Amino acid sequence: MDKRAENLIKAWQERNISGFYCATKEGALEQILKIIPESCSVGFSGSVTLEQLGVIKALEVRGNKVFNHNIPGITQAENLVLRRRGVQEADYYLASANAISQNGELVFLSAWGNRTAGISYAKNTIVVSGINKITPDLESAIKRAREFATPLNYKRLDWPQDKRMRCQFLIIEAEVAPDRLKVILVGQELGF
Repeated sequence: MDKRAENLIKAWQERNISGFYCATKEGALEQILKIIPESCSVGFSGSVTLEQLGVIKALEVRGNKVFNHNIPGITQAENLVLRRRGVQEADYYLASANAISQNGELVFLSAWGNRTAGISYAKNTIVVSGINKITPDLESAIKRAREFATPLNYKRLDWPQDKRMRCQFLIIEAEVAPDRLKVILVGQELGF
């Protein structure tokens, strides 16, 4: 295991965050499917990392109820309803961090707010992140989120340049409720 991952998992344990390390994205997918029971519903935020894992499709195929806002052909109003339901009604919420400091702070940016709401307030939250998102400190994590991940998301989503994408900003330092927040750190580059 990468020494940074080992140190992060220890830091998270002291902050009521359950940390897991998986060497590969296949291992991370297996870990998520182990954590989330088949009977549970799932919401999620937009994420290249989650797409690379194939986790949404795997959950749907397995029979989990997924509040999937990426269904082709739905209207923006329907999309937003599914995003809200994914935060408010789902048993589990899945997301990926934009950056993680070596001290353990998790950094997230969101356009619509479902991401920050789900991460901070869903019944159960699982954050998955590639090891490429680890930065030396909080300042560099914020810089990575704003100056590296955001421009790539503008391009990926064909987001209008005159429309702000970084609307909400969330830093997770710790968790009050034991076992609510889990972080799966993957020993591969995932997302951006």
